[in-house]
Amino acid sequence: MSKTYKLSGALLVDADGERRSDLYLRDGKILSVGPVEQPFDEELKLDGLSLLPAFIDLHTHLRDPGLTYKEDMESGMRAALQGGYAHVCAMANTKPVIETPELVEANLRKASRLRLCRLTQAAAAGVGLKDETPTDREALSRVTKLLSNDGQTIFSDEFMRQLLLDSRSYGFLISTHCQPERKIVRRDLQLLALTGGRLHIGHISHRETLEAIRQAKAQGLRFSCEVTPHHLLGHDSAYRVNPPLRSLEDTRALLEGCRDGSIDCLSTDHAPHSPQDKAQGMAGISNIEYAFGVFWRLFQENGIPLSRLSQMASQTPARLLGRNAGLLRPGMDADLVVVDTKAVGVLREQEMVSRSHNTPFGGEKLLGRVLYTIVEGEIRYAYDGRAGL
Repeated sequence: MSKTYKLSGALLVDADGERRSDLYLRDGKILSVGPVEQPFDEELKLDGLSLLPAFIDLHTHLRDPGLTYKEDMESGMRAALQGGYAHVCAMANTKPVIETPELVEANLRKASRLRLCRLTQAAAAGVGLKDETPTDREALSRVTKLLSNDGQTIFSDEFMRQLLLDSRSYGFLISTHCQPERKIVRRDLQLLALTGGRLHIGHISHRETLEAIRQAKAQGLRFSCEVTPHHLLGHDSAYRVNPPLRSLEDTRALLEGCRDGSIDCLSTDHAPHSPQDKAQGMAGISNIEYAFGVFWRLFQENGIPLSRLSQMASQTPARLLGRNAGLLRPGMDADLVVVDTKAVGVLREQEMVSRSHNTPFGGEKLLGRVLYTIVEGEIRYAYDGRAGL
C-alpha cells in the first residue's frame, strides 16, 4: 500500500515565489501543498529550512564509459546528489563517443540500476564529435532529447544549419560549445533566425556574448542559454577551463544577466580530470557538489532571490527537457532539495566526493548547505554533519 509522506515546517521556494506550507508526497509525486491537512504515514520536520525543487544540470560530464579514471557514473551521481541535483544531462564525449541509440540506452540502463540521479544521456550530433558526418538523429531522438558535440565546436555553417532543421523535425534540444565564443554564438543565432529549431547555448562567459543574446531575444528569437558557477565566480585567472575564465567585468555582466532574465539556466559543466590530466593542460573543473554554495552566495551578495535561482536551476531546465518537474505543485515529480540557506561553509578539495578534485577554488566561502536530496520521493542523499561542504 502506498505511503504518504509529510514534509513540514519548511519555507517552500520555487519560481512561483516563497511561502510557508507543508508538502505531501505519495508514489513519487507531490500529492498536495498545504494548508489543508492530509493524513500521512511518515513526517520529515524541516523547521527553519528551505524546500525547493531539486536541481537539474543540463551540462555534466560523467566520463562513463571509457574514461572512468576521471569519474564514473556512480561517483559523479553521488557528487550530484550532494549538490542537490536529482537529474543530470551527461555529455557524449566519452570513449567510445555516445553516438548510437545502443550506447545511449546502455548508459540509461546503468543509471537505472544505480538508482541515484535521473539521467538524460546526450548523444553526439556528429560522428566522432566532428562536424562532418551527421549521426542518425531520427533514431537518436527516440532515446534522448539532447544532442551535443560539447567539447568540440561546430564550425561548419551547413552542418549547424541542418542540425537546427533536424531539431525542429525530431524535437531534440541542441546544446552547443562555442569557441571562439562571440563569433560562433552570433553565427548560430543568425542561422536560428533563418531555420528555427531548438537551440541551447552552453556555458557563456563573455559580456559581449550576453549582449548578442539580449539583442536576439529582443528581436523575438526563441532559444536558451546557460552560465556556470566558475564563470560567475572566477576571473582574471589562468586556470584552464573552456571557455576561459574572463574578467571581473564579465562576471558582473553575467550576474546581471541572471538577475534580469537574459540568462536562462544555471548549469555546472562539471568536467572531472585526474591530476595528471590537469598537469598536461587539460581544461575542466569539478564543481557539481558545491555549485549551489557558489550560486547562492553570489545571488545573495547581488540581491538576486532564491526563487530566481530555483527558476534557473530547476524550472527552466525541466521545461527544456519536457519534464513534469521544477515547481512545487501537486502532480509534479517529487524531486526535491532541502537546504539551509544560512549555513556557511568552505570548499575543501580533499572532502569532495567526486573522483576528481580539480578546482582552483579551494578555500572559497560557500553559502547554503544541501541537507537532503529527494529523487522520486526517496531520500537519496542526507548530509552527514561533517565540516566543509
